[in-house]
Amino acid sequence: MIKDLKQVLTLFCLLSLLQGLRAQQLDHSWENLVLKSTDNWYATEEALVVANNVLLYQNENGGWPKNKQIHQPLSPKEIAQLKKDKTKKTGTTIDNGATFLEMTFLAKIYQQQRFPVHKDAFLNGLQYLLNAQYDNGGWPQFYPLREGYYSHITYNDDAMGNVLQLLYDIMQDKAPFSSLMLAPITRGKVALAFQKGVNCILKTQVKQKGMLTGWCAQHDVATLQPAKARAYELPSLSGKESAPIALLLMQLENPSPQVVKAIEGVVAWFRQSQLNGVEIKRIYGENGKVIEKQVLTSPNAKPLWGRFMDLEDNTPFFCDRDGIKKASLKEIGKERQNGYRWYTDQPQAVLDLYPKWREKLLDKRQDPTADLYNMVVAQDGMGHFSSIQEAVNSAKAFPYQRVFIHIKKGIYPEKVTVNEWNPKISFLGDGVDQTIISYDDHFSKVNTGRNSTFKTPSLLVEGDGFIAKNLTVENTAGPVGQAIALSVNADQVVLHNCNFKGNQDTVYTTGTNHKVYFNNCYIEGTTDFIFGSATVWFQDCTLHSKSDSYITAASTQEGIPFGFVFKSCKLTAAEGVQNVFLGRPWRSHAKTVFIDCNMEGHISPLGWDNWSNKAAEKTTFYGEYNSSGAGAHLTNRVAWSHQLSAKEALDYTKEVVLGGTETNAKNKWYELD
Repeated sequence: MIKDLKQVLTLFCLLSLLQGLRAQQLDHSWENLVLKSTDNWYATEEALVVANNVLLYQNENGGWPKNKQIHQPLSPKEIAQLKKDKTKKTGTTIDNGATFLEMTFLAKIYQQQRFPVHKDAFLNGLQYLLNAQYDNGGWPQFYPLREGYYSHITYNDDAMGNVLQLLYDIMQDKAPFSSLMLAPITRGKVALAFQKGVNCILKTQVKQKGMLTGWCAQHDVATLQPAKARAYELPSLSGKESAPIALLLMQLENPSPQVVKAIEGVVAWFRQSQLNGVEIKRIYGENGKVIEKQVLTSPNAKPLWGRFMDLEDNTPFFCDRDGIKKASLKEIGKERQNGYRWYTDQPQAVLDLYPKWREKLLDKRQDPTADLYNMVVAQDGMGHFSSIQEAVNSAKAFPYQRVFIHIKKGIYPEKVTVNEWNPKISFLGDGVDQTIISYDDHFSKVNTGRNSTFKTPSLLVEGDGFIAKNLTVENTAGPVGQAIALSVNADQVVLHNCNFKGNQDTVYTTGTNHKVYFNNCYIEGTTDFIFGSATVWFQDCTLHSKSDSYITAASTQEGIPFGFVFKSCKLTAAEGVQNVFLGRPWRSHAKTVFIDCNMEGHISPLGWDNWSNKAAEKTTFYGEYNSSGAGAHLTNRVAWSHQLSAKEALDYTKEVVLGGTETNAKNKWYELD
């Protein structure tokens, strides 16, 4: 009996020599070692020896080559060559389980032994996968890219499926990946990559006469259409590659309507395209290798599917290395006939699972419209989406009722846009410290000219009636110039119990006739961190200055009665900040008023600055009423500002500022849940 790993590895080496020219991809011993070894084995010294090989094979870009029996002992010469090859710019791939298997191995051994080097290597591999993903969500077979079919979006042999399964297990914090304790920002990037991958799957699903079917083994990266790979791998519908894609989608806890349609479509197609009464008989030679395959009629045979099926009518076809379609297996040469798996039974697993999946789905969806108006975004895969933007993109345009998007805890590192055709959307977070939208664009990074500032927001709201509750929006670019966290160019927008974090230009609200309401929010920044032309009411908010500069820069348009109004707010500052102005006029008719606000000692006694524009002193309106605290130097304010009387202050109510002529209307927009 073989008792130790050295004996096992030696036996593997002897078998390799005896197998001669046998293709390495047919040897699954490395795959079996990774996926079938017990936790106890991963805790052994022998496993550490193999782990060292895994590290040696890893390229500097984080990926691994394919068709390597990584667990086999290495000679000093091989070790030296591997170290030399680490800097190669080609050869790393996700084909034939490469990178996926090595990362799985590293996670499993780290779970048992907790050596940082294994976690670091895993994270480098993860970054490799994130870097390799196309903007459209797909993955190429090789990265860095190689010319030819290698650059196609590759479902072949579960290449992209393996990557997505890995990402999904990380999102779900599933063992062994739970032991890695990944940072929230990393988990957020994983969730976005997964969502993009799912979107790519949905976009590449082939239609026949308007009906969803399955997928090709590879799709063109630009057109997303089925694409050719090797000479005998023509554009087609693939039973083998479509099955694991469907199984992946069926794992999603709260599938979106698009995912549901995709699953329903592929299930119907599997039923339509299955081959009944067909059996594949293999004839073996003396050496145990297949020398012939026969397609026989057998009434009791289990259903089969063609690996390659015609895109128009699902008819199975076969090819030799000449690339010419054949109608039957016997029409191609023995080398391709016997050396390729032309039929598959994998779709049966999808059909077997489908009834339970459908029952579970119906249990959750008593209201068939629920998903249209109540969506869940969650990074652990337990929602409809793992990306906020994809949830917004899936919302009905110009809906008749409010759309609620529940955003579960996590850091979501994405730029989010709520478009003009997406009114009545609510973002509901799990708490300001739990749900965080985060991005790091800034003026110089965007670099599209003098107006680059307006392309920097982490969250851009253009849909009227937007509501956000219990979340944080941040721009993490740092003190590098203009970098917006929240940009609002919409009417009747409510921000309740939210944090907005950044430096210069944190919050931008614009639109001559737009009204915005901030309630119980925290807003921080350095220079002009609240700016714009909209009419905005800030109720019970905290304004936190991070440097000596200006809080507001209103650009209220001429003839508009109100600009920024701060009611019962607190003005605080970071340690060492001593000279902050309440505001300066970005445009000459700026209006800003503070009522019943508490100001710490960092507020300049002068209060306001004219931005080197003496004429603006006559056209702006800057005022205060009943300011308190060490910064309320009311008698020292600039002469052209205003200390409101009690009577004048009565004109500054929420109903008057936000309600306009509808002050007596019921269910005012800013009181909506």
